[in-house]
Amino acid sequence: MPEFKKVWTEYKVLGSHALQATLKRVDFAYQRFFTQKIGYPKFKSIRHYSGWTYPCKAGWKTLTDGVNGCLELSNLGKIQMRGSARQWGNPSTCTILNRNGKWYASITVNCEVVRITGDGVIGLDFGVHHAVAMSDGEIIEAPKFLAKAAKEIKNANKEKRRKRSPNRKKKIKASNRYKKAQRKVSVMIRKVGRQRQDWVHQVSSNIVRSNSLIATEKLNIKGMTHKAKKGSKRKAQKTGLNRNMLDVGIGMLKSAIDYKVNEAGGSYTEIPTQKVKPSQTCPMCGRVQKKELSERVHNCECGCIEDRDVAAAKVMLNWVLYGSTVSGTGIVKRGELSSTPIPTYGGLQQLGSKKRKKLSLLDGNLETPSSRSRVG
Repeated sequence: MPEFKKVWTEYKVLGSHALQATLKRVDFAYQRFFTQKIGYPKFKSIRHYSGWTYPCKAGWKTLTDGVNGCLELSNLGKIQMRGSARQWGNPSTCTILNRNGKWYASITVNCEVVRITGDGVIGLDFGVHHAVAMSDGEIIEAPKFLAKAAKEIKNANKEKRRKRSPNRKKKIKASNRYKKAQRKVSVMIRKVGRQRQDWVHQVSSNIVRSNSLIATEKLNIKGMTHKAKKGSKRKAQKTGLNRNMLDVGIGMLKSAIDYKVNEAGGSYTEIPTQKVKPSQTCPMCGRVQKKELSERVHNCECGCIEDRDVAAAKVMLNWVLYGSTVSGTGIVKRGELSSTPIPTYGGLQQLGSKKRKKLSLLDGNLETPSSRSRVG
């Protein structure tokens, strides 16, 4: 490192620990390329460098108790901090990032995580029509941040295309007007990303604050948002669906709920979607009926009329609580006597339970097989 600094004198202002952390990042990028064959690392000039990391406490100091305060960096001085951390502890690392011409500091703090949760249980169904539908009937609409900003982003991209774009093969450099237009588009997209991230944290915190047991379906977001096959006649519809699904941020929301409820000591369960089929199953009788995407109301022969997404959330909650798509005896009533056996529709278990119940009534014993097995 000392020999390196003699040649590139601009790196002398950074401490040795920060430069070593950067070399470790470069080494990790090459090792990943050689082992996993994931893209050759690209050269990044000092003008477009994204930032650096302080892996230990050398070279920086936080003068705060978690509320406002300032950040002190070597050779840069003190920088004012604003806002307050949810929890504060012992700062360990600091990363300086450059995003769209603005600088940010990401500080890692070692602390005891404390998160409060309630005693409620709830099922969640994620989608595009409704962002989140809950088993208690509450519905959170999709924010559609990208859709609201789509017109402005489209106009900004149109202005950018009128400028001289770079072309490496023809050795043409981008004009200053092109760079300025590109920064304008990047600022808009970053703003949409920050809005979505803030919304995800607010929604996930509100859900975890009241519920310690959360049930939802297992989704393959990567597969669901895969582009349409070559030659497909509904390529435009698939592209629009993928855009709307990614605009909601279902993957981010599921991950946020998962780690937050685990921090609070609760339980997060994902049910097998292909096995349970929550969108096609009735939460009252368990009847499975295929529905088109245009059918937004669940209407069953048993008299159950619910919003499609709310009904799916109830099915998922029933599966986690009772081991079935309809209510029965499960983990909530475990250890108590039950007079309602868990129904299994269309199988030999249901037929056998009916025969045993008929024989018990003939013998004058009104107990069901489930209650006899628990007592005996």
